Amino acid sequence: MNHGPDHRAPGQLVEIVLPGLVEPEGLLVRRSAVPAPGPGQVLVAVEATGVSFAEQQMRRGRYYDQPPFPFVPGYDLVGRITATGPGTDPALTGRRIAALTKTGGWASHVLLDPADTVPVPDSLDPAEAETAVVNGITAHQMLHRHAKVRAGQTVLVHGAGGGVGQLLAQLARAAGAEVIGTASPRHHDALRALGVTPVDYRTGDVPAQVRRLAPGGVDAVFDHVGLRSAVDSWHLLAPGGTLIAYGSAATRDDTGSKQWPVLKLLARTWWWNALPNGRRARFYNIWAGRALGRDRFRARLRADLTAVLDAVRRGEITAPLAARLPLTDAAEALRLAESGTVTGKVVLIP
Repeated sequence: MNHGPDHRAPGQLVEIVLPGLVEPEGLLVRRSAVPAPGPGQVLVAVEATGVSFAEQQMRRGRYYDQPPFPFVPGYDLVGRITATGPGTDPALTGRRIAALTKTGGWASHVLLDPADTVPVPDSLDPAEAETAVVNGITAHQMLHRHAKVRAGQTVLVHGAGGGVGQLLAQLARAAGAEVIGTASPRHHDALRALGVTPVDYRTGDVPAQVRRLAPGGVDAVFDHVGLRSAVDSWHLLAPGGTLIAYGSAATRDDTGSKQWPVLKLLARTWWWNALPNGRRARFYNIWAGRALGRDRFRARLRADLTAVLDAVRRGEITAPLAARLPLTDAAEALRLAESGTVTGKVVLIP
């Protein structure tokens, strides 16, 4: 990865650029002057930004609505507002915020609409808060807005050792649900400590293991793996149960159409929902709420992220931090996140 010295000059904007279909080492560092916020904008000095599954897919051209190359990746961020543009409340200066960006977060500074920012408690470490932004909103909305999990129910979380999975498991436990979590054996002790019953997805028949633990079926399944896994998950539902499919991780390294795995999953959920058996299936996408209108989408995002950050601040949930690396070491960070050898989120610090 080609970059100069690591220090950040006061007036320098540092951005990580994904130029095309490259290995992590092909990421570029771009330096320019820090922009001034325009009308209705705030300038945010980024304190932490994360490496999520989305960037791993984007590097391969596999994220289904990624922008054309070249672009600056970065799905979410935590930072401080350092300047406000015309028509923006100057009192926002100095406030720590979080934002969901989809792209653009891997930078030292970002221009945002203040309506897209959510206040972050000053007592939270920026990197700790960052681990809970996109993963926390995703887990909270799937659990509470879509599956509506209640105390006494049993839920199955696939990939319970992963970023979203760990938060799903903890939020479900906080809601009073029993949780079965699939994970590799190295995560099992940590999951047991959270009150989760672990299942090793690499040995034997996962559906059979889950049926032994929940003979009457489970009330909700959260599945990020893809169509084949979602079919098994659907058959594990109790009457009245809900399947939330939220990704196609199994197709990360595939070639061919990036839309096709998602479209197949969507078609299957529509078909399942037409069946008269009282069970429900849906494909969750964090951006789908925009169909409600931008203001409602923002209000929901703000409410849900505020709830998650409050739970982190109170110590009810923890989102593990795998590593903190300088922004200009984004190649190493992406490699580490893709390696499958770390627990928790890899965070970039400008």
